[in-house]
Amino acid sequence: MLIDDYVAELDGVLSGPNGPKRDLVVEARDSLVDTADALEADGLARAEAERQAVAEFGEIHEVAPGYQAELTAVAGRRLGVLLFISVPITVAMWSALWRIYPAGDDAWLNQPWWYSPASRLLDLIQLGTGLYGGLVLFALSRGARWIRRPRLATRSLGVLVFAALPITGGLGMLMTFGMESPNTLHGLPAVLANLVTWAMSGLQIYGATRCVRMTRTSASGTTR
Repeated sequence: MLIDDYVAELDGVLSGPNGPKRDLVVEARDSLVDTADALEADGLARAEAERQAVAEFGEIHEVAPGYQAELTAVAGRRLGVLLFISVPITVAMWSALWRIYPAGDDAWLNQPWWYSPASRLLDLIQLGTGLYGGLVLFALSRGARWIRRPRLATRSLGVLVFAALPITGGLGMLMTFGMESPNTLHGLPAVLANLVTWAMSGLQIYGATRCVRMTRTSASGTTR
């Protein structure tokens, strides 16, 4: 197999963020080209030099798992960063809005029995999601040497997002529209805050989808 064919097959097998994936494939190609150049300088024909370089580099099924593990860790770190940053931003944004446009005394006195437990549960889930994102980020970066199965850390983060977002979204809708007293937030700030929240949620879903898809192991043992 020639270098271009080998690199194309490796690129097709790997799955992950485009930038890091491209960097890994280019790195592999550069290494193969350097080896082939050295072999050609020793007197081999170019085609034979490339075939020998590919043979020394290793079969795709031997090389791909190492590259895929790095791409999986990259995807996990990216989602971890997103959660660790976006969740506190979203919570702080809504807290600031409620301080700027506080509800009247009647609204708080007449709030339904479930409002305070729902509010606490929402805060706990959001806090826990952000903290777990930070924990996975640390585990896949500085703590990588102690993590034996980084794939599970990445997958757990994606699964957490899919589990948490429907709950937090439902609680938010319940707290916004489930009270008889009208919402005291002004129209434009509320619209902007919702747009930011939806944008953050969309990015989280995108990252979680990638993490779960990348960590789905096929029967042959390679991640696709």
